[in-house]
Amino acid sequence: MKNTIAIVDYGMGNLHSVARALRAAAPDADVRVCNTAQQVLNASRVVFPGQGAMPDCMRTLDASGLREAVLHVAATRPLLGVCVGEQMLFTRSEEGDAPALGIFPGTVRRFAGPQYAGLHGGNPGGLKVPQVGWNAVTQIRSHPLWNGIPDRSHFYFVHSYFVDPVDSGLTVGVSQYGQRFTCAIAADNIFAVQFHPEKSAELGLRLYRNFTEWQP
Repeated sequence: MKNTIAIVDYGMGNLHSVARALRAAAPDADVRVCNTAQQVLNASRVVFPGQGAMPDCMRTLDASGLREAVLHVAATRPLLGVCVGEQMLFTRSEEGDAPALGIFPGTVRRFAGPQYAGLHGGNPGGLKVPQVGWNAVTQIRSHPLWNGIPDRSHFYFVHSYFVDPVDSGLTVGVSQYGQRFTCAIAADNIFAVQFHPEKSAELGLRLYRNFTEWQP
């Protein structure tokens, strides 16, 4: 059976960059940008991207009619969450106090504290929020999606918020930006990352290729 990969199109993801990266990483796979529930449900594996503000992402997901399809595939087949697509898997976000999908217990938190310069001034010697650029990822435990990716490899981040899981056992990767934070989680058939593999050169493509071959 052909490996069919659905990229969930609910109006808030970096869809075409993700699609190009997946096609480059797995040229034999059938990669489709999908905006109907049936298209998503017909796929053998699913990528759930997201960008922008959490309240907007959740509102747009509900308006698209794809919430139940995402919840179904999260329980039944390989699912890769990317950026806000990772954050949406948790209970709620501090961004607009927005409820999320609640697949995993935990809160999406904003980088905060006197060390951060913020978007409009603040401490001029602090770190800027959002974090934009390359950062090292420390692998907390092994996982098939890390295959061929050395520990402490650099990936590309663009974010002001990060997931804080209740269950620390979900964390498979961490990074450091003023504080140590979870940047990759995994459980059963779900793997999700805060960084952007599609913007992370060869190692990002390797992670996507690993996902297309993963048999949880």
